[in-house]
Amino acid sequence: MELLTNPIIISVILLCTLCLFRVNVLLALILSAIVAGKVAGMHAGQIMDVFIAGMGQNSETALSYILLGTFAAAMAHTGLADILAKRITLLVKNNKFILLLILTLLACASQNLIPVHIAFIPVIIPPLISVFNKFKLDRRAVACALCFGLVTPYIIFPAGFGLIFQRLLADNMTLNGMNVSVDDVWKSVWILGAGLLVGLLWAVFISYRKPREYENIEFRGKKRRSLRFTGSHYITLLAAVATLAVQLWTKSLPLGALIGLSIIFGTRAINPEKMDTLINEGIGLMGYVAFVMLIAAGFAGVLKSTGGIDVLVSGLIPFMMGSKVVATVLMLVVGLFITIGIGTSFGTIPILAVLFVPIFINLGFNPMEAIVVFAAAAALGDAGSPASGTTLGPTQGLNTDGQHEHIKDTCIPTFLHYNIPLILFAILAVIIF
Repeated sequence: MELLTNPIIISVILLCTLCLFRVNVLLALILSAIVAGKVAGMHAGQIMDVFIAGMGQNSETALSYILLGTFAAAMAHTGLADILAKRITLLVKNNKFILLLILTLLACASQNLIPVHIAFIPVIIPPLISVFNKFKLDRRAVACALCFGLVTPYIIFPAGFGLIFQRLLADNMTLNGMNVSVDDVWKSVWILGAGLLVGLLWAVFISYRKPREYENIEFRGKKRRSLRFTGSHYITLLAAVATLAVQLWTKSLPLGALIGLSIIFGTRAINPEKMDTLINEGIGLMGYVAFVMLIAAGFAGVLKSTGGIDVLVSGLIPFMMGSKVVATVLMLVVGLFITIGIGTSFGTIPILAVLFVPIFINLGFNPMEAIVVFAAAAALGDAGSPASGTTLGPTQGLNTDGQHEHIKDTCIPTFLHYNIPLILFAILAVIIF
């Protein structure tokens, strides 16, 4: 009964319910945070103080999105996005599966090779909408392809966002009593990548294989551009390389994006007089996602302050019965609830480490088992969370013409095709490792 009145469970269920009834994600997060605080006995002023203080935890992420959105807008202004979209169109010819493969690879590159995360989506996807319509391609398959590319690389590859994720995982496990290195992490989590690949193949070749009709909506006011490479395009590519190099050197995405923008404007690849316009467009592209990230951090702050996470885990321990498999299932459920509410697997790791590592030690989990379960528990919900950049990004691009719903067409499909395989393959890892 205590679990049923847990503020974490109540607030996350409320969040998902409000989103299903198409309440704006920002409002749903705020209302769910207030309810979580009230259930925990916090007064309204205290809830809002914690909420606002918590927003600062995602300030760097929000700034990254704004600057990367501006960088994406600059790429669009040079016509580079149109060229890339056209080249993709010529490459795929009439094969929609090749198109989905290319989009998946682009999404993968955005995590490890050129770590711009979801900023590439509103640049590349809108010019391809007419191609999707021509192929009668179910956009839910596109959402699943993009989601796979946004999630899988950071889980299994120790580069870019993946290095951040795996280092965070190893450091927090070590801090809480189980010595783990980054090398241990990437050597263990391959099985989760296999599960996610199964989910992608199921979505593309089974669930959303059938043609789906969309209305062809013309976008007025868009100028036709020359599809030949010019000096400004090469400078923009140079700026992208500089953005990656600075990010890898300084571990700062905002600084990398700032350097990239400085190159574009400093070399006059784009007239500096357009700077205000591009920043406004960047805010238009990524500002909403940035604000959701800020609000999600505030929501996470309230959840931590309620003490409900500790109660949730301690309440589940008696049900584990000393079994690794049962413990794995229950820990994955906890991770799912926390991540789907917070919307970030990275932010979930420090929360779960304090709770899970003692359980791993007490039940005799070996390091490989513990790493896989912990990584899966942290990543669960990232695909499918209404507040995650992994779902907000694809919706941002695919809903350009207003024919792609965030919950029904992105969150639910990605939830089903990636969270279920993560759970099953994490359990399999405990059995075979």
